[in-house]
Amino acid sequence: MKFFESSSVFNYSWDQVAQSFWCRYPNPFSTHVLSEDTVFRQVDSKGQLRSLRLLTKTNLPPKWGEHVVSNRTVKIIEESVVDPKTKTMTTYTRNIGYTKVMSITEKVVYRQSSESSNQTVAERTAWIDSQVFGLSRPIQAFGLERFKKNCVKAENGFHHVLNLMFPGHLAPAVVHTHKHSVLSEQKEKLRESAKRATEMAKAKARPVVAACQPEVE
Repeated sequence: MKFFESSSVFNYSWDQVAQSFWCRYPNPFSTHVLSEDTVFRQVDSKGQLRSLRLLTKTNLPPKWGEHVVSNRTVKIIEESVVDPKTKTMTTYTRNIGYTKVMSITEKVVYRQSSESSNQTVAERTAWIDSQVFGLSRPIQAFGLERFKKNCVKAENGFHHVLNLMFPGHLAPAVVHTHKHSVLSEQKEKLRESAKRATEMAKAKARPVVAACQPEVE
């Protein structure tokens, strides 16, 4: 499994970001998003707005994956919780098709910046996994790279919409900081090292074991 996290700073207030979130599509940076439908929406007893939406996106596989994935679109479930009291908005998205080939789960928390009420911090975490035997690692690596590219598109598109909704607000470009966790890669390397060490130990032990075996008359 691959793990990715990043943070972005939008030079808009949390209220502006929360309002613009529902108007992100269409925009010229996210043409891969084909449709969005609200399945459920409710204000709970705590005053939090809870929504469930279904997004349809294009899903063009690489050449080597065309025999595995035939469909060119994928459905995405988006769950969100908006809390106006704490000024936080949390979204969870995951694909509901071809999950064995590749599953991507993403969490984004939008919160008012502690440094300025005119800034909003978006903290993003994502998990990319694949259960295709023998191909899981290259599929995960491909999914991670595509996800990072789509993150840039999504954030640039969001910024484009913010500029349209608040035209008098001259904000600098969104600031990004990204961190790709290599935890899974380190585990894989440790696994390979442990495997090689085990094989070497077995090879060295074979002559000793053979010498200790009683001769059969």
